[in-house]
Amino acid sequence: MKVDQKKVVALSYELTVEGALADKATAEKPLEYIHGTGMLLPRFEEEVAGKEVGESFEFTLSPEEGYGVYSSDYIFELPKSAFEMDGHVREDLLVVGRVIPMLSDDGSVVQGTVKEVKPDSVLMDFNHPMAGKTLHFTGSVVSVRDASEEELQHGLAHKCHCHKGEGHCSDDCKCDGEGECHCGDSCQCEGEGECHCGDDCKCGE
Repeated sequence: MKVDQKKVVALSYELTVEGALADKATAEKPLEYIHGTGMLLPRFEEEVAGKEVGESFEFTLSPEEGYGVYSSDYIFELPKSAFEMDGHVREDLLVVGRVIPMLSDDGSVVQGTVKEVKPDSVLMDFNHPMAGKTLHFTGSVVSVRDASEEELQHGLAHKCHCHKGEGHCSDDCKCDGEGECHCGDSCQCEGEGECHCGDDCKCGE
């Protein structure tokens, strides 16, 4: 069976950025997604489309094909009151380099990186951590199967895989440690990792 639309695909891969390993998924804990549903970068899906189980891949994505170019338009200075919980500013979260999930004006969750902490405000960078980066992927197709109607309607309901560079999580995922967590609805993420969550997400420290 080949990688095609509405197939559940499992991939092992390594992502290198500027010559350094940035992320990986093993054959034992692969990245799983439904092909053609927008779960991954469009160009990434194009590169693996048509490949069969056991077939390898290697390709490079430019910033424009990946997470976009870095832009100063996504840097904002926010009042510390934006980081209040139970009436108190979470000073423990305001550490330079830390990624904090926040709600945008339309209610969606966006990721902001703390760039500078001032007495009354915080400079936040909402560029994707991989913005402006050239992404080099190598890997192979671990498995391919038909997606069920339930999976097509509600997404995958498999356990979370959190890697140091980037985690790939399903709905109701709970991740901790140092991995970045890309989660679905009703996600709860803990630890020092970044949390890329969907709706109704509660992200702690």
